[in-house]
Amino acid sequence: MKKHFARVRATFLFLLLSLLINVPVLAADSAAPRVASVGVRGNEQITSQYIMGVIETKTGDTLDRDILQKDIEAIYNQGFFSFVDVDLSQGASGADVVFSVMENPVVEAIIFSGNTVYKDGALMKEVFTQVGSIFNREFFRRDLDRIQEKYHKDGYVMVRVSDVSMDGGRITVKIVEPKVRNVIIQGNKKTKTKVIRREIKLKEGDLFNITKFRHQLGKLQNLGYFEDVNVGFDAPEDADDVLDLILTVVEKKTMAIGFDVGYGTESGLSGGITFTENNFRGTGQQFNIGFEEGDEARYWASFASPYMDKRTYAWRVGVSYQDYIDQYYYHNSTKQFEYDDKSFLVYAGLGKKFGRTEDWSWFFTLSWRDVDYSNVHHAIPDYYDDLTMWDGVNFAGELQFTYNKLDPYLPYSKGFVWDTTFEEAVKFAGGEYNYFKYWTQLRYYLPLNNLLEDVIDSGELWSDESPLILAARLRVGSSTQSGLPAFARYSLGGMNTLRGYHSRTFEGSDVILGNVELRVPVQKNFELVGFYDVGNAADNMKWDKLYDNWGIGIRVKTPMGQIRLDYAMGGDESRTYFGFGQMF
Repeated sequence: MKKHFARVRATFLFLLLSLLINVPVLAADSAAPRVASVGVRGNEQITSQYIMGVIETKTGDTLDRDILQKDIEAIYNQGFFSFVDVDLSQGASGADVVFSVMENPVVEAIIFSGNTVYKDGALMKEVFTQVGSIFNREFFRRDLDRIQEKYHKDGYVMVRVSDVSMDGGRITVKIVEPKVRNVIIQGNKKTKTKVIRREIKLKEGDLFNITKFRHQLGKLQNLGYFEDVNVGFDAPEDADDVLDLILTVVEKKTMAIGFDVGYGTESGLSGGITFTENNFRGTGQQFNIGFEEGDEARYWASFASPYMDKRTYAWRVGVSYQDYIDQYYYHNSTKQFEYDDKSFLVYAGLGKKFGRTEDWSWFFTLSWRDVDYSNVHHAIPDYYDDLTMWDGVNFAGELQFTYNKLDPYLPYSKGFVWDTTFEEAVKFAGGEYNYFKYWTQLRYYLPLNNLLEDVIDSGELWSDESPLILAARLRVGSSTQSGLPAFARYSLGGMNTLRGYHSRTFEGSDVILGNVELRVPVQKNFELVGFYDVGNAADNMKWDKLYDNWGIGIRVKTPMGQIRLDYAMGGDESRTYFGFGQMF
């Protein structure tokens, strides 16, 4: 194609010389001659009418050198010709103008080289130029644009067409698909390079894909270890098919002390302090210790390594102690008495991802729990007690399988998570109980912006970065026996299940729970929530007997985390809850 441009430049020089030599000869006086006729020669398949349709020089016009030059350019730009010239001669009534053209060869084959992402057949679907037709330079340029657009749309933004050559009717298109030569990480002083590198799945020799890389970069930023992550690219001078990826990170403090304040209609006012380190010694491990005081006092410490993939195990260990006083015990949704609940828990777990796309994972946890129910008081006459005889030591293993299709690189939840859990208690290591229970849970998050953009004019209430979201959760569980120990029963009621009822209002060996929330952004850091909860838990439960509640809430983003305030109506009274984070 470069030869074509050289030939048209030669044509322009020839035209200038022709005009300098011939035009004065044609004119007997100072007046420019009239155009007597206009014609085309040299064309075999492209009609003269098609060629004449783009020229400005017409019979009867005054011969104009600048217009003739534009006509040559216009004919050449039609794309069908490798050479365009003009011949001028003196006729009886003026100048005869004849445009000479040389047609491009007929396309015999289109050959691609360097393409690995798409096969030749897939690329030919983007090409309108057909074998057997005259090669058109302009049409083929648009074909190449469509090929490059196909690559770019799928994230291969560095791919380019580096050369096009013609040998007769055989067209060869050379495509360059740059690969990653090096991944260079700099700026990290505390965080281990391997901790950063494991989040960037692009490795040496991989084709660079901006879509995949943007997702990986978002996951790296969401770790919370860095103030900023900058990306640069460097292409070596001696190779055009590789590039170096340069990540520059700016670290931030990952150690924090948090102050927690909560309020529940049932549990009253509570507060505590938490110390966290989310990047322990730069390894990505998490350390957490804290306490909450109030009617529901808790003390805990945990150490975990949350990262997992097909080769790397996640793990966690922890210990906790709770001292709950004046808890309510219900039977058939009727309050029986109040009691105190003390529990000491030790646990350890291990897990890993599996599957081709690593959307699946498993996690196995062993736990040892010592429970004490005591101080029964404020009992109703002839109260029912199926609680205090169930304290003691429990040793259990819990295996959870998770299928996670959430988009991990968005600042909001989109997609779904499905998990299924099996728990078995055995009389081992001091354990006093045997039981087997199992449950499954689905959480689903649907942004509604695109669905409602033609229905509701939201102004700036929500955006692509902070959309209106419909969130839903469904949990169903059972066991192989009725009459589970009190600490192992499914339990509903309180700020994280059925918000319109007391904690543990409904308990049993079977459970069903549904939660729906409409999360409406009002400002950047403020969100309104409308919710509906429905469910039940009981022994030998009738699945059509469900209890429900509805309510409204607000969410406020603060430096300490997201504050949550919910007001729920259920049963015969309303309840208010104050805490942190979303319910699910």
